[in-house]
Amino acid sequence: MKPTHIEHIGIAVKNLDEAIPFYEEVFGLKCYNVEEVTDQKVKTAFFKVGQTKIELLESTDPEGPIGKFIEKKGEGIHHMAFAVENINEQLQAAEAKGVRLIDKTSRKGAEGLSIGFLHPKSTFGVLTELCEHPK
Repeated sequence: MKPTHIEHIGIAVKNLDEAIPFYEEVFGLKCYNVEEVTDQKVKTAFFKVGQTKIELLESTDPEGPIGKFIEKKGEGIHHMAFAVENINEQLQAAEAKGVRLIDKTSRKGAEGLSIGFLHPKSTFGVLTELCEHPK
């Protein structure tokens, strides 16, 4: 696997309406997209820092993955995402090398990306997302 760059860092927050102004006022970043991903029970907000994005994640359901994460660990870094090509091949290659997968095949994520997650038990405690940009 050869990621092209860090696509984004996902940060779980309790409230986007509070977190967005912090990133805009303190860091001088501009939120360029807010989007709900209903099947993941999350609302996202994106900022660009060079080629990398910051993705703020607010749960839309306490039983969703972000809701459970915040309940268990509090707000903070949720995952790191790498941009890759041929995501399904990359997921299969990772599994062949003994990496435990959350997603055996890619699924639709925010901003039209194809995404797949590697289990943190196989990645030294870091939930890792692979992302492929639409062609």
